[in-house]
Amino acid sequence: MVNRLTTQDAAFYFLEAGTTPMHVGSLGIFRQLRNGIDHEELLRLVEDRLGSVPRYRQRVREVAFGLARPVWVDDSDFDITYHVRRSALPKPGSDEQLMDLIARLTSRPLDSTRPLWEMYLVEGLSRNRFAIFTKSHSSLVDGEAAPEISQVIFDPEKNRAPGPEELWMPARPPSDTSLLVSALADLVTSPGDGIAQARAMFNDVTTSLTEAVSALGKLAEVVRTATQVAPSSPLNATISRNRRLAVAKTSLEDYRRIRARYGCEINDVILTVIAGAMRNWLLSRGEPVTEATTVRAMVPMSVYTDGPESPDVDDPQAPGHVSSFLIDLPVGEPNAVVRLSHVAHATEAFARQGRRVTAQTMVRMSGFAPATLHAMSSRAASSLSQRMFNLMITNAPGPQFPLYLGGARMLEMYPVSPLLKNQTLSIALTSYDGNVYYGLNADRDAMSDVDVVRSLIFESLEELTDASR
Repeated sequence: MVNRLTTQDAAFYFLEAGTTPMHVGSLGIFRQLRNGIDHEELLRLVEDRLGSVPRYRQRVREVAFGLARPVWVDDSDFDITYHVRRSALPKPGSDEQLMDLIARLTSRPLDSTRPLWEMYLVEGLSRNRFAIFTKSHSSLVDGEAAPEISQVIFDPEKNRAPGPEELWMPARPPSDTSLLVSALADLVTSPGDGIAQARAMFNDVTTSLTEAVSALGKLAEVVRTATQVAPSSPLNATISRNRRLAVAKTSLEDYRRIRARYGCEINDVILTVIAGAMRNWLLSRGEPVTEATTVRAMVPMSVYTDGPESPDVDDPQAPGHVSSFLIDLPVGEPNAVVRLSHVAHATEAFARQGRRVTAQTMVRMSGFAPATLHAMSSRAASSLSQRMFNLMITNAPGPQFPLYLGGARMLEMYPVSPLLKNQTLSIALTSYDGNVYYGLNADRDAMSDVDVVRSLIFESLEELTDASR
């Protein structure tokens, strides 16, 4: 028996390109304990939890001649010290230096000959802090069988419970002959899979992925705008492998007040804040902006709860749903309140006609699943032609209580979603412990002014907050 990659997993594996590494990142900043957390302690903690994410000990092995999808096999030479690494900033390291380091780490593709993940302990941060940065390939994290590793290493209590004792022994890897025989057998019993694989091997991966997602009905759910080509925008250009990273921390209470004032959803407020920032960013570049100007966003994750009350994305403890849709952000509208009204009507229309898909991973393992949901978001967005949208926005709720790593409290957490082909910027958000955290991943050359977008997010939120008063 072989554990073959699903059609989606295989498509993401083959979509990896020099300029578009397909890994999802998560950056957590922690308060250092008095006795500190060193590399050896982190190694023990991660190894203690690997049994909950067995795929993190497996690597991808391709089948000869591309006759079938690759398979997951245990890494017989698994070395946790290769995956859990140590880095440091010159003391006292600033937040700007940290973001430069994370941008460089994000730019590097993962080693396909090993399990597709890495974790970095970053020491030397100012104000007695340290950081943990994880990156996991999108083919590795599917939200069901394989959650993202940060979902299992963070604890809701300061004193962590030890993981179950485990003596892991890698299974004997299948031989090339057995993989070839299994592939031929699959071609006979499921010829459709063989045709799909052949198409993928001949550079038609995107088409194969779109059909797979559509057939499975898992994530991608788009509205009528999907039939139209996205408007021309500087957000779409040829990109390099190098990245810039900017982050923003805002108060969740601001979004709640605006929601209460206008009777909308927090997700609507977030999209409106981004629309305002995009409007002013276009103006700062001297781009023509008229009342009809829009930026089309792919919003793969709209997480909300069931119940008699209106859905709310800041309650991660309730059962959730995941949907995806395209929305034209009204960046040409100068009035922030009118922008919010346009966004709220668009999302309400989608909610009425969109199909809901249950997200069972939302509260699994202490209720912390933002990194997993961001990975699922990227999978959904990648299934669509990049000509359909200008910008990918992922929004995943996190717990509204502190989390700990080996007793060290997490102060901030920033998601880092991948860039897709010809997309110069992706925006990921996560709410955690009373704040909303933005991670802006941008191409280093095409989006050299990403820090301007960061500043404009604060201005856009302040504009809405003033109007709500």
